[in-house]
Amino acid sequence: MSLPHQTFAKDRVIIISAPNGARRTADDHPALPITPAELADCAQSLVEEGVSVLHLHVRDKQQQHTLDVDCYRAAMKAVRERVGDSLVLQVTSEAVGTYTRDEQMAMVRAVRPEAVSLGLRELCPDDKTEVEAAAFFAWLRKEKIWPQFILYSADDVSRFDQMRRRGVFTDEQPFCLLVMGRYAEALEGKLSELTAMLAAADCGEFPWAVCCFGKYENEAMLAATGAGGHVRIGFENNLYLPDGSIARDNAELINQYRRSATSYGRKPATADDIRNECMS
Repeated sequence: MSLPHQTFAKDRVIIISAPNGARRTADDHPALPITPAELADCAQSLVEEGVSVLHLHVRDKQQQHTLDVDCYRAAMKAVRERVGDSLVLQVTSEAVGTYTRDEQMAMVRAVRPEAVSLGLRELCPDDKTEVEAAAFFAWLRKEKIWPQFILYSADDVSRFDQMRRRGVFTDEQPFCLLVMGRYAEALEGKLSELTAMLAAADCGEFPWAVCCFGKYENEAMLAATGAGGHVRIGFENNLYLPDGSIARDNAELINQYRRSATSYGRKPATADDIRNECMS
């Protein structure tokens, strides 16, 4: 018998957009959204391309990464006013070498977003932090905040699966993101990384998505789609179309993926699909 997330993924794919990230600025691409108004404009174009989850980074006045609660609230308000509930808003808790675990968790508790991405290495770096992390994960579940756990290697996947089996996440099928490549190290993702991560555990036991830094993004998204995974696409990870040209905007990256993925027979999931079947 199929697990609920497997049934969901048979004919639907969750398209997450990561339109800005923590490091790139408008100097890297003029269409990279920074301000709340720019994020709202971007969100509208993404909804039109079938995106259902917006991976949301916010910036300070110097365009630097921040976990400032007021900045999050302003950005979320702008996006909601533009697209309503057409997107699940997933805030990032990424440290970017600046924030502590306590500061990351405090931001989430203050913002109380609909969804949040959590770096497993950051929130639970070792066995000593597992009890505190588990309490935080239990709070997320009680508050109906949908977490996605960020994993960077086959070892991360193996540890995540062991923790899952021990009940640390208070969810038998927690959602994870498999990251190929590293922006900070200018390291492009390769399909061999995805192969290794998928082999590190029985990934059919839980829902997963993939993101890929660099020019192989679209190829990686198609591999994930064919293997029953979901996708995260956007300027946080990559600026290039498969032909080597620079994408006009985030929506063009999504459009390229959708045109490439038609043969897989998986339609884009809607935000309401996710709320009703993945987050409940």
